[in-house]
Amino acid sequence: MKYSNLIFDLDGTLWDSRATLVENWSEVLMNFELIQNPLKPDDMNQYMGLLPKDILKDLFPEISDEMIDSILNEIVKNENKIIRKYGGKLYKDVEETLNELKSKYDLYIVSNCQDGYIEAFIEFFGFEELFKDFLSHGKTGKTKEYNLQLLMQRNELTAESSVYIGDTSLDYEAANFNGMDFIFCNYGFGQIDDSYADFQRIASIADLLKIL
Repeated sequence: MKYSNLIFDLDGTLWDSRATLVENWSEVLMNFELIQNPLKPDDMNQYMGLLPKDILKDLFPEISDEMIDSILNEIVKNENKIIRKYGGKLYKDVEETLNELKSKYDLYIVSNCQDGYIEAFIEFFGFEELFKDFLSHGKTGKTKEYNLQLLMQRNELTAESSVYIGDTSLDYEAANFNGMDFIFCNYGFGQIDDSYADFQRIASIADLLKIL
């Protein structure tokens, strides 16, 4: 298949920001007396790519929706500032690969993050010229499958000419919902059941240069 558009997930696909994010989450959760010891980056592995509200509900099923909203307000208030200052770790060959892909494809990002997070990522690495458009859950309040749909509609992309690249089964399901092809990043945070057979896997982002 000859694609014209490459749509990327962010966390676990382009970079690893756990070390930066976990400090903010730890500070807020300790202030709310929900944890006594700071979280470790690996504590967040199973939650990367999920909506923040769903993460809190899983971590603390006993707390109210009102308290979850208060916690999220504190987390979001600081997170984008921290990301802009300290960034995260790009996966190997990401910058070089994106620059090469940019000469042949239009590049996009769709992520389940809060509003401003993708912008902070782009600003930290100076990637303003790489991505044609992006969309987040925080911007629209919608799930990933609908954000993919919205991004495609406003950029007049077709499913046949586009592929979504991510690291979780949720990413696969979002692509499948929109009738798109999917490429799974083996190096990310997620795992995917072998019963999902209709996609390609990559061991590093540079593999995209070989398979596209």
